[in-house]
Amino acid sequence: MSRNLRSLFVAGSSLRRSSLLAATASLFCLGASTAASAATLCVNPGGTSGCKSTISAAVSAAKAGDVIEVATGVYAEQVTITQSLSMVAEAGASPVIEAKGLSNGIFINGMSAAPAPGVASVLISGFTVRDANFEGILVANADDVTIVGNVVTENNKSLNISAGTCPGMPAFETNEGDDCGEGIHLMGAAYSTVLRNTSQYNSGGILISDETGISHGNLIRENVVENNPYDCGTTMASHGPATSVIPTAKVSYGVINNTIANNTSTHNGYLTPGAGAGVGIFAPFPGTTASGNVVIDNEISYNGLPGVTMHNHASAPSPAPPVNLNNNIIVGNHIYGNAADTQDAATAGPTGINVYSVAPIFGTVVSQNIVDDENIAVAFKAPAGQLIVHFNDFELTGAGVENLGKGTVNATENWWNCTGGPGASGCTTVSGSGVSSTPWLSAPYSQ
Repeated sequence: MSRNLRSLFVAGSSLRRSSLLAATASLFCLGASTAASAATLCVNPGGTSGCKSTISAAVSAAKAGDVIEVATGVYAEQVTITQSLSMVAEAGASPVIEAKGLSNGIFINGMSAAPAPGVASVLISGFTVRDANFEGILVANADDVTIVGNVVTENNKSLNISAGTCPGMPAFETNEGDDCGEGIHLMGAAYSTVLRNTSQYNSGGILISDETGISHGNLIRENVVENNPYDCGTTMASHGPATSVIPTAKVSYGVINNTIANNTSTHNGYLTPGAGAGVGIFAPFPGTTASGNVVIDNEISYNGLPGVTMHNHASAPSPAPPVNLNNNIIVGNHIYGNAADTQDAATAGPTGINVYSVAPIFGTVVSQNIVDDENIAVAFKAPAGQLIVHFNDFELTGAGVENLGKGTVNATENWWNCTGGPGASGCTTVSGSGVSSTPWLSAPYSQ
């Protein structure tokens, strides 16, 4: 039975990987087909050879579906896009968008049609985007946006970290706290791809949120997210609605069915205790939803909170709207060297994965992860519900599973760092009650 279950998990993981690759390939095939029939506009700093001297001028002159090619140079501007466009670096070029003193470097703005997505089919590729007051790249109310091969660095310049504020932040961005929207921000976005970018030295790396509408079906893949000091590497967070912009009754909210795959997330949230995880999933208060998301095959290390951190901090007694932090999947990651959780979600030491909620949690699965160089592999605290933990390698000498609440943990079929199972000499342990750990694996799952 154990062998059959393992085969099913391996098959499922392979299918997910194949599906992600196919989805990414189809996006580029679609983009190539569109570009073949589009006009191409050019940009260079001198505005020579019939080109524009600013990217914004080319965007203003472009028609839907056009391609804008940008030569090497430093472009001091904010580029705002409100229609289908491809904005790419010229072959071999390394253009820089210098957004010092401006809100964003690139703003893909579909809020004019809110609550429906107001822009679709946008490609951004090959830029360095730096020094914006808020996000380097902001996507709001858009479908099918592809952000590929960019370097987004040293944004969030308006952040006052000592006060936990970001002066001047637009009213449609709620609940940001100690960041200004991070390096790359998808808000009310669907079926969009963030691929092979580097996001570094912002307050946080990549954020998916729902102030202006539901964010779902997005793929964050093969990015390097590092050295963002004040927040998570990648965050999926359900925020309060932007009612000043969009009437609440007309909008569905939530951060749902997004995939975080094959990224490197290291040394984020490191400047203040508890500042940020490698990957964070948050539904912080009644009416928020962060559900059905998948965190798969990432390298997650040396972050200022547990490698993967899930939080809810408020229950939702009737008639308050419920909290939904259910059905998230954490699978196939290598997690090591991260910090303890803090405040109400505190763990007793450095932790690989922490699932904490004041409301019951159901349907969340932790599987096929390798967790080492931590004191605790998986921590769970909820008033009810169950965490499912199978086929993981707990390669440490502390707690493989620590249950701090009244919910239960099904932690059978894991490797506890020796053949004797949890609590045997040299093995990891079980801490707390309500944890099922028998039977266990007699060899590492990853072998």
